Amino acid sequence: MSDRTRLKKFSEFAVSLLPHETSYLLSVQQFQDDERLRMLETIHQVAVNSSKTDLFDVGIDKRKYSHLKNWIEERLADVNVDFQFDWITTTLKHILTDSLTTDDERKILKLIRSGETNMFYFTKFFELLAEYRQFLLIRLRYQEHNTIDQYITTHQVLYDRNRDVFDKLHNATQDIINHYSSITNESIHWETWLTEVFYDESLEGYIRYMALVRLTFVHFNYRDFEGLVEKYNAIDKWFVKGKFYSKRILLNYYSNRVLLHARFKEYDKAVEYGYLSIRQKNNDYIHYVNNLCAILLRTNRNKEALQLMRDAYPEMRLTPSFHNKIGFISFYMRCLMNNQQYKNAENYAETFLKAYRQEIFKYRWHIFFTAYLEAILNQNKYEKIIKVVRNFNLLEKDKSYQNKATYLPTISWYYAISACKEGLMDRNQLSETIYSYVRSLESSPERVNHLETMVAGIKKHIPGILPNIELKRLLEE
Repeated sequence: MSDRTRLKKFSEFAVSLLPHETSYLLSVQQFQDDERLRMLETIHQVAVNSSKTDLFDVGIDKRKYSHLKNWIEERLADVNVDFQFDWITTTLKHILTDSLTTDDERKILKLIRSGETNMFYFTKFFELLAEYRQFLLIRLRYQEHNTIDQYITTHQVLYDRNRDVFDKLHNATQDIINHYSSITNESIHWETWLTEVFYDESLEGYIRYMALVRLTFVHFNYRDFEGLVEKYNAIDKWFVKGKFYSKRILLNYYSNRVLLHARFKEYDKAVEYGYLSIRQKNNDYIHYVNNLCAILLRTNRNKEALQLMRDAYPEMRLTPSFHNKIGFISFYMRCLMNNQQYKNAENYAETFLKAYRQEIFKYRWHIFFTAYLEAILNQNKYEKIIKVVRNFNLLEKDKSYQNKATYLPTISWYYAISACKEGLMDRNQLSETIYSYVRSLESSPERVNHLETMVAGIKKHIPGILPNIELKRLLEE
C-alpha cells in the first residue's frame, strides 16, 4: 500500500471540514511542533478548496496525522452547540430517571462555577438546574443544593428575560411569515427590535441566531439586502472565534449566503457558498441543493447543474419534505430543458404528477406546473398545454396566486399563447394579455429581470407580438 493511499482516509476527513472550522482551529492552536502546524494549515487549504486533496506530506509520521485528527475533533466538540444541547437533554433525562452519573454532576458544577451565562442554550441549562435542585434537596445534599439554588436565584431575571424575548419572537415570526406568504401583511416594524436582539450579548446564542434568521426573512420580504450584509459579516467573525458553532448552523449560514450573494449578482461567490452548503448531508440537504442549482442555471452552467441534481437524486427520494422534493423535481426538469432534453422533462413531470398529484397541489403546484408547461411549450404542443391547464383548473388557481411577491404570469401566458396558436384567441387579445400585465407591473428591477428572461423564452412562439425592446422601456411608457 502506497503512502498516498494510507493518507486517503485523512484526506477524506479534511474534506469533511468547513473553512470556518479550520479558521477557528488555527486561531486556538498553540503548537510548538512546526510539522503539526504545517499539517493544520494544509487542512485549512483543503477545507477551502475540497478539490485539492493531494497536498499532505507523505513523509510525516502517520501517527501525527492520527493525533491531529483526534485534537481537531476534541476542539470542535468543545464549542459545538449541538453537542451542548445533546448533553443538556441527556443529563436532564438522567436526573428525571434517577440515573445521574458522577461525570454529569462534575460537569454541571464546573459550568456553575465558571459563571457562564451566555451559553448558546442558557435557558435549557437553567431549566436543567431547576430539576437538579429538586434532585439534590430530596436527597439531603444541602451543600450542592445551596450552590445550585444561589445560581438560579442570581440568574432568574436573565432567564425570565430570555423567555420573554423567545415568546416575543413567536409574534414576530407570525407577522414575518404572513408577509412572506402574502403581500397584504407588513413585517418591517420588527426589523429594529430583531437587530437589537441579534447584537445583545446578554441573551443566549440560540435566541440571537433565531433573530438573524427572522431578520433574513424581513430583508428578503422587502428586497432590502444591503441591511443584511453587516449582520452576516458579524456572525462570520463570530464563527471564526468558535461562537454559535455547529456544522448544522454553518451549513445553513452558507446556504443563506448563496441567496444573499445572488441578490447582488455575485454569482461566483454564490456558487462557492452553495458547494460549501452541501459539503455534508443533513435534513436540509435537498433544500441547499435546490438553491445551488438555481444559481448554476442562472449562470448557464447547465451541464454542471444537471450533474448536481443527478448526484443528489437518491437523497431527494429519501427526503420527507414534499416542499423540497417538489422544488427539486421542478429544478431537475429545468436542468433537462436547459440541456435540450424537453421530452425527458415532460415524461418525468408526468410520472411524478401521477404518483404525487395530491402532494403537488398541497405544497408547490405553481413551481411544478410552470416547469411542466414550459417543457410542453418547448415542443410546440399547444393543444396539450390547453388540455393540462383546463384539466387541473390552473387559470383559476393562478389568479389566487397573483398576490405572491414572486408571482409571474407564466401559466396564464403559456395558456394564452397556446390558445392563440390553436385559434381560440386572436393576436390582438394575446397582445393585450401580455402588455396589460407588463404595464401594471410595479417598478421592481428584480421582477422585471425575471420577466425579461421569461419573454426571451416565448418570443419564438409569437413572432411579431413582442417587439425587440426591453421591458424596462415599456414600463416607462
